[in-house]
Amino acid sequence: MLKVPELLDNLEAELKQIITERQLVNPLMIGIRSGGVWIAEQMHRRLAISEPLGLLDISFYRDDFSQIGVSPNVKPSELPTHVEGRDIILIDDVFYTGRTIRAAMNEIFDYGRPNQIVLAVLIERDGRQIPLNPDCVGTRISLQANQRIKLTGPEPLAVHLETLAAVA
Repeated sequence: MLKVPELLDNLEAELKQIITERQLVNPLMIGIRSGGVWIAEQMHRRLAISEPLGLLDISFYRDDFSQIGVSPNVKPSELPTHVEGRDIILIDDVFYTGRTIRAAMNEIFDYGRPNQIVLAVLIERDGRQIPLNPDCVGTRISLQANQRIKLTGPEPLAVHLETLAAVA
């Protein structure tokens, strides 16, 4: 069983280290809706980031948009208008294929060209399809093809492992 408090502690420690190593100055933290926002809210408080937390909804940037259509729960992204030259910490709950992060970076670049982006995720699992890697992780796990991770929250935050039914 994955214990969220331990994962948050691990992620916080890695973020503190990379903030120092990469000399992030007044970073802007951005959470990807919805699970990434829940994790970002925790990290934003723990790291005492002074800038308001940015919220990103990547629905219109997904590469499967034409296949899945628009979700009725699309919410607007809330980013400062000025990201040009900024240090950004991008937060998501689970890193799987890399496609969500690619979509998030596409949207961020529509706002401007940041100085650097640090990617932090609560859980990195196997199954990468895009050549991206998180900089900071709470934990790394391997799952079977019929398993997935589900984060529920925001209070309390919990991680569940789900086994999907086999398709005949």
